[in-house]
Amino acid sequence: MESGPAIFAGVVFALFGGGLLVWTAVRVRHREPVAHGVSPVASATLATLAAVIALILGTWCFTRL
Repeated sequence: MESGPAIFAGVVFALFGGGLLVWTAVRVRHREPVAHGVSPVASATLATLAAVIALILGTWCFTRL
């Protein structure tokens, strides 16, 4: 019964992390700002870190099944 919420949370974290990672990579590749008004290096680093953390959380949720 508890595997349903773990699967849902894992999918949400994985989709968010993957989407954010792809979006950040595309923005950096086109030399467009990731966040307006912030250093390009700092914003790309922070977005990548958030994406990796979300992917790790998604993986952790799937290991709890």
